[in-house]
Amino acid sequence: MADIFISYSRQDKSRVAPLVAALEAEGWSVWWDPEIAPGEEFDGLISRELDAARSLVVVWTAQSVDSRWVRGEARDAADRGVLVPVRLDNARLPIDFRAVHTTDLDGWGDDPQHPTFQGLRKALEAKLGPPRKATAVAAAAEKKPEVSICVLPFANMSGDPEQEYFSDGITEDIITDLGKVSALSIVARNMAFSFKGAKGGVGEIGRQTKAVYVLAGSVRKAGARVRITAQLINASNEAQVWGERYDRDLNDIFALQDEISRAIVAALKLTLLPEEKRAIEQRATTNVKAYKFYLMARQFSVMGNERHQEMIVRLCKRAVELDPSYAAPWATMAIAQWDMHRRSASPDDGQDAASRAIAIDPNLADAHAALGAAYQGQGQYEVGLEACRTALQLDPESYEGNRVAGMCSTALRRYDDAIRYFEKAAAVVESEFTAASFAPQCYEAKGDLPGMREAAKRALARIEKVVAAEPDHGRALGYGAGLLASLGEVDRAKEWIERGTLVDPENTILHFNFVCALSRLREIDAALELLSNVIDKASKGWLVWLDNDTDLDPLRDHARFKQIVSDAKARFALQEAAGSDA
Repeated sequence: MADIFISYSRQDKSRVAPLVAALEAEGWSVWWDPEIAPGEEFDGLISRELDAARSLVVVWTAQSVDSRWVRGEARDAADRGVLVPVRLDNARLPIDFRAVHTTDLDGWGDDPQHPTFQGLRKALEAKLGPPRKATAVAAAAEKKPEVSICVLPFANMSGDPEQEYFSDGITEDIITDLGKVSALSIVARNMAFSFKGAKGGVGEIGRQTKAVYVLAGSVRKAGARVRITAQLINASNEAQVWGERYDRDLNDIFALQDEISRAIVAALKLTLLPEEKRAIEQRATTNVKAYKFYLMARQFSVMGNERHQEMIVRLCKRAVELDPSYAAPWATMAIAQWDMHRRSASPDDGQDAASRAIAIDPNLADAHAALGAAYQGQGQYEVGLEACRTALQLDPESYEGNRVAGMCSTALRRYDDAIRYFEKAAAVVESEFTAASFAPQCYEAKGDLPGMREAAKRALARIEKVVAAEPDHGRALGYGAGLLASLGEVDRAKEWIERGTLVDPENTILHFNFVCALSRLREIDAALELLSNVIDKASKGWLVWLDNDTDLDPLRDHARFKQIVSDAKARFALQEAAGSDA
């Protein structure tokens, strides 16, 4: 027995097929007679299905209106109270059905999110109740997943450390794919990646992550070929449950990722729901070169060095040249452009790229976070925060969504919210220090000095690791100097300020952070001199920070500081007036 019987003209088969697919994707069963097997008795089969169906959707078109069969099926359904009519091409309805509410599907474009399809969905729910998909989702929410997996970073076996971006990208995509299976609980990426290169056994990893299974593997990329090995291990006894080696052409990488995910599901004897199977098979791009350039850009983005941002933008631009409908590189580009704009290295604040990413994929969390960042850079903190909330509804683990939300909340003096966002961002990416460095200031603004010191120590420990590996890391030096000043390490703070000024002299955000550090050290004249040297390069987003940043409180009563702020505001007012006149 089907939930829905579709009555239509055979001439409209190609137009009805997308409607059938959309209804099935919702979780309803549909009978629509696209092909009747040889030997079937036509009238008898249709009669049985028609009588058994819980509702009938009649698709009115110029062709079906003229069909006595369609009109007869619709009349029978109306008599039984199960009729749900839809219309295409503004077809003129049969006279005896014109009083029945009919959903016009013109313009729905095969989009299940379109308001007209959603109207049909509500009409069917009124007769059938929620579709099985909704019921399954609700049940899954109530029932804890039965199987937990930790996907370890796949080892780069290419002999080239620069290929690390590719093996990490493969790992992250497999984590994403397995996360679409409702019967699985996947250990968060940041925790899984904390075991990168670890010498401990699988049993210990399972104990720490509470994972029943651990997936380990390796990637060897050579020219146009790729070899991926993978094995699924039971963490309790370290026995291999499944293992395979794949040697493929690089152009097959997307199909290979699908194959690995399906093999793991099969090895665990799980059943994929139809929508889960489709979700795993859906790829953001089918262009291997675009995918490769995006993975490179993402790797540089995770490293957090501002010197890499121009490279990130170039790589993302190349990716979207190859595939303009690839949303992820548009979002990553937008974040880099915003960061560059903040330090006066680019006139582009990333808003256009972020909007493009959202237009392509409205469910991409980082795209909304990037838009929030652009608004934050324009001083529109409430608007930016709303965009970040959208990002975090889509993905509560979004690093960029939490980081930018924290910055917006700080500018709005909502310090409890800011701390929550910053600490979440720091937890999502273990090597992250930017959000971690903002948290101490928020604790201090609340008057929680012990909390400030503890947060500053945690952030500084991360920064010291970064600076040890990259002594010219401007962002790390800037935030680190402020943290050292907060902790009373005066000589080290001054040494970092001197070093950073020499290694990255054009980085205005770095210099602003040094102004904050000097202010904390009560080096008032030095702070004001540095601020006066960089203020003309500042973006408009600086204005709220000049008014609200608690690090600058020791400067606020000085006439020179007041003049600097007044001149900056007047400059931006003139720019806005000139722009409106143009």
